[in-house]
Amino acid sequence: MKKSVSTLLITGMIAALILTGCGDSKELTAITLNEVAHSIFYAPQYVAIEEGYFKEEGINLTLETGYGADKTMTAVLSGDADIGFMGSEASIYAYLEGASDPVVNFAQLTQRAGNFLVAREEMPYFEWEDLKGKEVLGGRKGGMPEMVFEYILKQNGIDPASDLSIDQSIDFGSTAAAFSGGRGEFTVEFEPGATSLEKEGVGYVVASLGTDSGYVPYTAYSAKASFMDKNPELIQGFVNALQKGMDFVNSHSPEEIAKVIAPQFPETDLDTITTIVKRYADQDTWKENLIFEESSFDLLQDILESAGELNERAPYGKLVRTDFAKKAAP
Repeated sequence: MKKSVSTLLITGMIAALILTGCGDSKELTAITLNEVAHSIFYAPQYVAIEEGYFKEEGINLTLETGYGADKTMTAVLSGDADIGFMGSEASIYAYLEGASDPVVNFAQLTQRAGNFLVAREEMPYFEWEDLKGKEVLGGRKGGMPEMVFEYILKQNGIDPASDLSIDQSIDFGSTAAAFSGGRGEFTVEFEPGATSLEKEGVGYVVASLGTDSGYVPYTAYSAKASFMDKNPELIQGFVNALQKGMDFVNSHSPEEIAKVIAPQFPETDLDTITTIVKRYADQDTWKENLIFEESSFDLLQDILESAGELNERAPYGKLVRTDFAKKAAP
């Protein structure tokens, strides 16, 4: 009899767990997020995924990579993605082109540029003037990587159009391979591209664009205004999860962060991930909150104007919402 009762209890517990699991899955709401790139630069986002923060907020997140802000914006505009994660310049371009349903930024993740200048030789005393007369593998015209690079050049008295040659013909994410294959004398790389080139012995990081450009609103989350109006609780849950990820990276060591996000980068060894996380942490990459301030939006448009990509400024109040981030802020 005791055995029968125990068996029944165990069976009942298993059934309850199954039912509970089914209940949880039914409560989750699906969201598709399209990110501009898959990079350790976005560590707080991957912490939120791996630690289950999105599920805690009732979200079943599908993560896709657009490989370029233009492609990520296209996914949002077409409805293939609910939320886009990219440089906010894309939302400004879309707005000024007359988008009837503007894509609005609601959370800023990074406050520094995430790319690095890589040279073919070690240059411990590198100066930006060293780029004069050289060929550099750059980014897409009008994209944040390229505009921040050109902004730094101008700040150092270098004319991007005449003082050096910037190759902008290579697809986003392919510059490291092209550099490894012999193209260019320098290349502007995100991680893990920069560290990979160092490990291969074909390149050396000589400057951080994040350090030399100062605080720049580099990447943010955005969605169509109509989607946000229809799903405010969903957006709030999404931002809450991101804030938990942000709190984690701001309160844990690079080693601890690397262990959590390692499953997102199975092709990269833990030591390399840790090195990259530390590099980003040391340059104060991640904000303490997700609030996209008006001063940051103004700076972004200053950079766009400097790059010759903006003939008219977009209104902050039309393209940025801070209510979700303020509610989630610690």
